[in-house]
Amino acid sequence: ALGCAAALASLDLFQVNDVLANVAEMTVALESGLATLDGHDHVGQVRQRGVMVGIELVADRDGNVPFAPERRTGHRVTLAARRRGVILRPLGDVVVLMPAPAMPVDDVERLVEIAIESIDEATGATAAGR
Repeated sequence: ALGCAAALASLDLFQVNDVLANVAEMTVALESGLATLDGHDHVGQVRQRGVMVGIELVADRDGNVPFAPERRTGHRVTLAARRRGVILRPLGDVVVLMPAPAMPVDDVERLVEIAIESIDEATGATAAGR
């Protein structure tokens, strides 16, 4: 009974806080912010479905050449992000962003900024390489 009550209270909060509308705004903010990675020397693809994002890291974008696995580039990105106060998830050399549905859009925009800064740091990219 307690579990059901908690679930119902959670659903009420979703409705009261209009979380689904927030998810739509978050999706746009993610897409807009991540567009700056188009042409980045070390980003092969940015895959997005709603608020779930996978950023593929590559040694050479033009040839779609992967980083050497022992370099653990995805892990390096997550360490750089942690130093900036954000937790990202590496799946090999794909960095996953999956913000909570109730996260404020301003925080989502900051999440994207930190992800990009962390990718630049971990790959040695400069603004000219983006």
